[in-house]
Amino acid sequence: MTESSIQIQVSLDENKMPVQISWSAPDNSVENTRKAKAFLLSLWDGSDKAALRIDLWTKDMMVDEMEDFFYQTLMTMADTYQRATRHDDLAAEMKNFARSIYQKSRAKQLKENKL
Repeated sequence: MTESSIQIQVSLDENKMPVQISWSAPDNSVENTRKAKAFLLSLWDGSDKAALRIDLWTKDMMVDEMEDFFYQTLMTMADTYQRATRHDDLAAEMKNFARSIYQKSRAKQLKENKL
């Protein structure tokens, strides 16, 4: 069995708010540390049958970036769900939901920016 690791570094300000996120992985094709503005980490605890998660984003993450981040995350979650369950119909429904939320959030943001 081989092992691999992913290292995530989070720099916090005096109020313990993330100001910088960086990550590295030895198996990554890019050998150096990469910066990120946000990350979502979900782990499944099989003994407790519970999802554990960490959601962090930096102060400079813009709303439009968060919209894109969530849209892409929901779409890839639907792909993962489809591969894991073979429930093509439900995966398609998840993608439709993601598209709908994305369109509504974009429209809301455009309306708010015009005011």
